[in-house]
Amino acid sequence: MNAPSATAIRTARPQRHVGDHLREWRQRRHLSQLDLAGDAEISARHLSFVETGRAAPSRDMVLKLAERLEVPLRERNVLLVAAGFAPAFPQRPLDDPALKPARAAIDLVLKAHEPNPALAYDRHWNLVSANRMVMPLLSGIPARLLGQPVNILRLAFHPEALAARTVNLGEWSSHLLERLHRQCETTADPELIKLYQELRSYPVPARPAPLPADSVAIPFRIRFGGEVLSFISTTMIFGTPVDITLSELALETFFPADDPTAARMRTIAASLT
Repeated sequence: MNAPSATAIRTARPQRHVGDHLREWRQRRHLSQLDLAGDAEISARHLSFVETGRAAPSRDMVLKLAERLEVPLRERNVLLVAAGFAPAFPQRPLDDPALKPARAAIDLVLKAHEPNPALAYDRHWNLVSANRMVMPLLSGIPARLLGQPVNILRLAFHPEALAARTVNLGEWSSHLLERLHRQCETTADPELIKLYQELRSYPVPARPAPLPADSVAIPFRIRFGGEVLSFISTTMIFGTPVDITLSELALETFFPADDPTAARMRTIAASLT
């Protein structure tokens, strides 16, 4: 898909003045007009005029303010259209030829991470791709929960999915909810907010006591074949995206947190060859 047209965005959302959007994002970031004006190297008076509609910002000014406010690329297009300019950031599917290097990088990371699980997901935590070590850990989950799109947070919280197998469900679910809450605050995405409210409705235990002092990360501990596998995870994003799809992708890689887990993953990998 190419970059959305100004007409399409106007049709999808009620038209609001760009100043309304900028003020909303500034308040969301807990910045005063003086703070933002200083960051953007403009006067607070001029910023006030922009927010109230008494001054029309240039295209460069809109992009500069959006960058200082860390507005997601998708919403920067909305700001530009509200100011009367064309969108600047395209949104292509992952199979678009322009994203071929990025797709190759994703596939390389997922493959290279075997025999440990790794996956890629979009802005709503829907599974985009995974290496072959992920599906064995999902064996036995009802097929209706694995229909497209597979939402990995919903799998983590659903009592018929991974929640029933997660040994430290209280601390792991609390960790995931905190991550999602930060994402909701950062993006103001209504679908993420809806997902957050849904996940909070699932019956998961409260966070237990703090981790031991010698802990280095919150582990993900899951029952598998009569054993308990323990992982720590890392999250990767593309560092300098100018495409919306790429900016909203994340890669989650899981590493064994103990020697028995590492050995078990090697055994599972060998059984898949």
